[in-house]
Amino acid sequence: MAKRRGNQTHHQNEDKQQLQQEADHLADERIAEKKVVDKIVYWIIGILVLLVVVIGLLGFNYVHSSLQPYDQHDHKTVVVKVPEGATNKQIGAILAQENIIKSPMIFNYYVKSHNFPAFQTGFYNLKPSMSLAEVTKKLADGGSQTSKYRVLVKEGATVEQVGNAVAKATHFSKKQFLALMKDQTFMRHLAKKYPKLLSSSMAQSGVRYHLEGYLYPATYDYYQGMSLKELVTNMVTKTDLVMQPYYQKIAEKDLTVQKVLTLASLVEREGNTSKDRGKIAGVFFNRIDAGMPLQSDISVMYALNTHKKHLYNKDLAVKSPYNLYKNKGYGPGPFNNPSKDSIQAVVNPTDRDKNYLYFVADLKTGKVYYSQTFDQHTNTNSGIQTRNNDVN
Repeated sequence: MAKRRGNQTHHQNEDKQQLQQEADHLADERIAEKKVVDKIVYWIIGILVLLVVVIGLLGFNYVHSSLQPYDQHDHKTVVVKVPEGATNKQIGAILAQENIIKSPMIFNYYVKSHNFPAFQTGFYNLKPSMSLAEVTKKLADGGSQTSKYRVLVKEGATVEQVGNAVAKATHFSKKQFLALMKDQTFMRHLAKKYPKLLSSSMAQSGVRYHLEGYLYPATYDYYQGMSLKELVTNMVTKTDLVMQPYYQKIAEKDLTVQKVLTLASLVEREGNTSKDRGKIAGVFFNRIDAGMPLQSDISVMYALNTHKKHLYNKDLAVKSPYNLYKNKGYGPGPFNNPSKDSIQAVVNPTDRDKNYLYFVADLKTGKVYYSQTFDQHTNTNSGIQTRNNDVN
């Protein structure tokens, strides 16, 4: 019995030792695992700290860079328009698009943090070499109500001459302008926008330029970033504004805008005063009613696409639908862009009841003489030439 108890005790001791060894082994494993976990945590914390530092440095550099000029070596002036009602975010986007600032977001935060009042509508002369502080100061000072660049469309200017004016005042070439004048997609877009104004022009075949006569004589602001289509649309919009009071009367007279502007373009160049323009318009209507060609030298020069002091018989015989010596009626369309005064003269012609069919101007005195018959016209013209020769 004693021997059996001794064996049991021995086995129990061995079991205890084995359990202790297993416990120690588990403890060692836990310690090892904890060390690994601790290392991973330290690494994660280190990476996160590093990321925070890097992001902080990048953010600082981004903000610092955004405060600097877009290009400190670029001193060219860019005219920027701040539209009415534009927010700081919208203004920032415009400035970034024009390469004046680097970040619209930083611009917005900078303006808010410095408590700038709302920036005024207008044109601002800015440079890529300006810092953000200089740009915002310029904006805070207020802009001008007109742009630095202005396109002048003179009364009686043709599309070709308007192209010269556009090329002179903007970075667009005359070739680009004339190409737009032939862009039928653009023409249809404008006709859809202004149907009362342009429907009769678009319906007319054989037209050299559908916008001849529709680019109203005025001065137009041009600013950096404005497209050529926007500039031309402004001209057409102005014409529509001028024509608004006449649309109903034109329809009542069974005329079209194309016919009115065609006669107005002739009246523009043939007469110098409102009184004469009204009478000349009356002469043109009388000739049309009588089935006579208008016989205007302006039409021949347009057909020839040139300007001459003197026209010869071969010039008067030029084959062109615009030659109103050979062709009766109004022709395809306007010969230039007339003024409001000439448009009014056509809508309200004068002295039609006097049945004048001819007129001639004394180029030295500017006086215009009107006749009912060709003989009267010939005698008047001869008298003018004789008087002028005597003076010479």
